[in-house]
Amino acid sequence: MHYHEAAAFLFDLRRFSVKPGTERVEALLAHLGDPHEEVPFVQIAGSNGKGSAARLTESVLREAGLSVGLYTSPHLSALAERVRVDGRQMTESAIADFVAEVRPWLIDRAAAGEPLTFFEVVTAMAVREFARREVDVAVLEVGLGGEYDATSAVDPVATAVTNVSLEHTAVLGDTIGEIARTKARIARPDAPFVTACEGEALDVVREVAGEAGAPVTRVTGDGDDAGSADEGDPADETDDSPALTATYEGRVSATDAAVSLAGEREGTYRIPLVGRHQAANAAVAVALADRTAAALGTDLPDRAVRDGLARATWPGRFEVVDTAPLTVLDGAHNPAAARTLAATLDEYDYDDLHLVYAAMHDKDHAETAAGLPDAATAVTCRPAIDRAEDPAVLAAALRSAGVDEVTAGDDVADALAAATDRAADGDCVLLVGSLFAVAEARAATVRTVRERTVRGPADAAHALDTAGVPPGGVAAHRDGVDHRVLTLRLRGDRAERVASEARAVGGDAALGGLGAGEDRGAGGEQVPVTVAGTVAELRALVGRLDAADGGGLGGVAADLAAAAGIDADETGGTEGESDAADPDAPDYPWTDRTAVMGVLNVTPDSFHDGGRHADLDDAVAGVERMVDAGVDIVDVGGESTRPGAEPVPVEEEIERVVPTVEAIQSVPAVGSGEVLVSVDTRKPAVAEAALDAGADVINDVTGLEGPEMRSVVADADCPVIVMHSLDAPVDPDADPEYDDVVGEVVDALRERLALADTAGIDRDRVIVDPGLGFGKSPAEDFELLARCGEFAALGCPVLVGHSHKSLYGAVGRDADDREHATVAGTALAADRGADIVRVHDVAENRAAVDVAAAVNGALRGGGDPAGDGE
Repeated sequence: MHYHEAAAFLFDLRRFSVKPGTERVEALLAHLGDPHEEVPFVQIAGSNGKGSAARLTESVLREAGLSVGLYTSPHLSALAERVRVDGRQMTESAIADFVAEVRPWLIDRAAAGEPLTFFEVVTAMAVREFARREVDVAVLEVGLGGEYDATSAVDPVATAVTNVSLEHTAVLGDTIGEIARTKARIARPDAPFVTACEGEALDVVREVAGEAGAPVTRVTGDGDDAGSADEGDPADETDDSPALTATYEGRVSATDAAVSLAGEREGTYRIPLVGRHQAANAAVAVALADRTAAALGTDLPDRAVRDGLARATWPGRFEVVDTAPLTVLDGAHNPAAARTLAATLDEYDYDDLHLVYAAMHDKDHAETAAGLPDAATAVTCRPAIDRAEDPAVLAAALRSAGVDEVTAGDDVADALAAATDRAADGDCVLLVGSLFAVAEARAATVRTVRERTVRGPADAAHALDTAGVPPGGVAAHRDGVDHRVLTLRLRGDRAERVASEARAVGGDAALGGLGAGEDRGAGGEQVPVTVAGTVAELRALVGRLDAADGGGLGGVAADLAAAAGIDADETGGTEGESDAADPDAPDYPWTDRTAVMGVLNVTPDSFHDGGRHADLDDAVAGVERMVDAGVDIVDVGGESTRPGAEPVPVEEEIERVVPTVEAIQSVPAVGSGEVLVSVDTRKPAVAEAALDAGADVINDVTGLEGPEMRSVVADADCPVIVMHSLDAPVDPDADPEYDDVVGEVVDALRERLALADTAGIDRDRVIVDPGLGFGKSPAEDFELLARCGEFAALGCPVLVGHSHKSLYGAVGRDADDREHATVAGTALAADRGADIVRVHDVAENRAAVDVAAAVNGALRGGGDPAGDGE
């Protein structure tokens, strides 16, 4: 079964009405062999904040060293987002395998008059996936209510109810008490139950949990009851004292806030979720993670809490995607959420507000519009979903709410672009009203067009296969996919339009994923489209798309033009930019040639050269040899990231790195700045100390995952290497799964670049590293090496770090026999688009880089492949 068939089958289940009870899910799980009995689960319910609390809880548990599953809803751009293992979403092939297995059983159930709903089947899929991947624990966000929700088919080791308000009254009850009762019935005997409920809701959840035999832990947010617990001591959970009190300390950056905890945990923590209401969610998450860890018999150190909270990004939920103008995406879709959003936005300084508004037809438009912050202008729009309200109706609601200048638009991406165009750098653009609209806006904001290198039919077939095209489509389009080949993801109708226009100008195109079937717009799924043509054909395609009347195609045209290097003036369009070099862009060794980075490890346990340069004199001598061999950058490492390496304390790493950075300044080429110094570290304090000592570049193996490192780099305005990695040091037991490793690593790095952008890091100073050897198999490492040029789609230089790594074991090279294989890899990387190669043996790899440059024309017209004038 191909993914498009599986996804279409699942989305078709949405036609079945929800029925109370877990019997149907339990029957499906029994058919699958009761996978829920193999995994400890954490279940989180609540009227608001349950998704944030789930993400925070999962992140904290992962930082404690556990393998963690996460199940949330809804998704933004792909069904697979709902099911994650250790932060990575479920693969399309795993979804197809699951549906192929359960489809006959589900059809029989439907024929017997007992169909399962979309949410029930996807919940069972998540449970099965967590068991298959052998996670240590899985966190489940309840879909609706609690007692009869599909997630209640499992027997959790810990549960939580974040809060209770009036919602879905036709299903859950007409009063706070009734709704609290159904939510609290997720409680299980002896399983800790955490809540931030107050008043009547708190009384009811305590009663229900008590009847179930679940010990109740109360937490509070934003300082409520802060003085009722003894400072520094765990609260007595049998009285009315909160075990944990969270106080919101305000925003500390464009994307982050600070929360102070008192009670069981003491200290101030950073969270990537702005808003006073997030304090309670953080308190729930920490208390729940503490009790889950205890139930699993593992420790939860404060470092795990601190790092887990700081790294728990949650796309689409008050997400800042730009700072000039301040641009925020949020799915607030009811009056209460609109008022909360207005209070959160009030923490920011801006001049005029430009609103982009979309909503479903069953929402209270008048009250929601009244709750939004005051806006100077507004554009209404409609996401591609049947339930979306007419933009003219929404425009009338906004006018009634006091917005004078309102335009009724249509396409979400076009509406966001219009609002951004009218905004000054000091203004704010806010897109709000529906997660469906947020998904479309976000997809347009982070869209990446990759160019594939196709050397023949085999490459063409591989390009189509990795873009999700089914075998029949591969056979049909393989011969037409030649010349220039571009891949991107679009909303289903846009993908079909782009493919049609590409064929109209003489090129070819194929749709993958859900686009390979008839239901191309189902579930908001983004559809991969592969476009092929000559430069002339692509230029014509860009011109046709740019001339299209709305529909978000102008932005697509600009992205295609940029990827293909087509000047907008050549197409007659107004989008896009010229390829002329930016005279203000910094000039680095990798700007116009492949640079060589030499590794200088000052560690006793690095996998290849551990201990060789631990002495300062040896380090200086090593750098002198590198300079003589033609090195461009020296990368100093004070902590090994090899599999099984022991973490090094901050102070010890600083003691290794800083004296080395200072000492090698005595080498003339380093002291003059001709050769740059990079420091390979994942610790912000080490990075800051190294920069103060004279380092020029930070090489972060965690890929700027932590906000503190982003702040250090932004403040220093220095180059930074953002690497894709799942664990550092490498976890030898990790076994991640990929559909297309290159595409997925590009997507992951794109998300990190978005965080870097909002942190104020200049994109001209960012280098991306695919992370060969970090959470990939040898076959996947070679795929990354072969296609390293595709990472240019991110608009950054590309570093390839392959030196002496285990991938060469797959071609018969033992650990002590990988020098020649590394040189061969360097030549290929340089030929295929790498801007920097990171190596241990500088002289040999410098030669490989220079030969690759000569082959690619560096000597034409009297050029110098090494760029040194010799």
